[in-house]
Amino acid sequence: MITIKPFRAWRPEPRKVEEVTCVPYDVISTDEAREMAKNKPDSFLHVIRPEIDFEEGVDEHKDEVYAKGAENLKKLLSRPFFDQDHDPAVYVYKLTWQGRSQSGLFTCVSVEDYDKDLILKHELTRPDKEDDRTRHILEQQAHAEPVMLTCEGSDSIESAINFIQTKRLHLFEYTSPDGVTHTLWKVADYERLQEAFQAVGKLYVADGHHRCKAASRVVEEMKKTNPDHTGNEEYNFFPAVIFPKDQMRILPYNRVIHKVEENVFEKMKQELNLKATAEKSPANKGDVCAYYKGRWYSFTLPEVTGGNAADVIDAARLQQFVLSAYFGIENPRTDSNISFIGGIRGTAELEKLVDSGKADLAFSVYPTSVKELMDVSDNGLLMPPKSTWFEPKLRSGFVIHTYHQQEF
Repeated sequence: MITIKPFRAWRPEPRKVEEVTCVPYDVISTDEAREMAKNKPDSFLHVIRPEIDFEEGVDEHKDEVYAKGAENLKKLLSRPFFDQDHDPAVYVYKLTWQGRSQSGLFTCVSVEDYDKDLILKHELTRPDKEDDRTRHILEQQAHAEPVMLTCEGSDSIESAINFIQTKRLHLFEYTSPDGVTHTLWKVADYERLQEAFQAVGKLYVADGHHRCKAASRVVEEMKKTNPDHTGNEEYNFFPAVIFPKDQMRILPYNRVIHKVEENVFEKMKQELNLKATAEKSPANKGDVCAYYKGRWYSFTLPEVTGGNAADVIDAARLQQFVLSAYFGIENPRTDSNISFIGGIRGTAELEKLVDSGKADLAFSVYPTSVKELMDVSDNGLLMPPKSTWFEPKLRSGFVIHTYHQQEF
């Protein structure tokens, strides 16, 4: 049984949601964050990307940068339009985008559940990113952003969420610049929701692996300085939005190769039987579209024989049969000859990168399914890096979990 913990969230007044909230820290660069936060002193980007408050080129891992993030959070929470809930609560959070919606539970979950693999991962985390997020959490004494989790759905979960949405007034409804409508309901009488989700045996990390791992590392650090540690302190829990799997949508995570020798491409073209096509995105699992010198090609990846749940996903087959075999990319996490392009940017971004000369070759891949993600996680396996791109993204800055509670 998983832990669902109500918490006393900090929230901006509805009239300030547009000025405060922002995209997650890991979907934009420092330069993009700096531009988005221009003339927006209350933007949450000053908390999750505090390097934007320094000169361009500053090392974002400097002590001063982490201290600035903590200072910015403290300053923002002290503003008259921010307040902390008097009593613990959970929330229902609905995302609507491109004619479809998904509704989930915004709550705190347990680090212990993560450590005991009741919250399952599918991606290997990078130590440098773990270090960065851990430092931010420790400095701020807060989990500033939620992670996205998924689970098996049930009638009781759907019924509880639908009841809230149809019978309660929402706190706010806001459409962000990317066209996603974010709707939030506060639930103080949360027992029905809590019971529905506690019946779920396990959760799966959809988006936020580094934040989950950082939350675990933070507990170990906090225990060292707290001789009275009980396991019930706020730092033992971190915020998450849990969506039933049938509501989740995964977009492709495409790849570009920066330098390609023409003879290597010709060899790949012959051996994998690349055919010129007008299509830019594959229509079926196992198919790939490639863009090279202004032309699109399509081909089918070789089948995997005797592979496990991780080996058969398209990202793994592309890695084995193409990236490694033809371009010598053995570790896509560290190889500078490959970059990953989130599916939200579309195939136009692939064409732009190749046509501008910033890349020589682009691959448009078929998206991983939620079932594949869960199968990999259930078997204790890991996907290749950048195998999933969930869309729409959660918004940061409208529900914040801090360790220290305001006195009333």
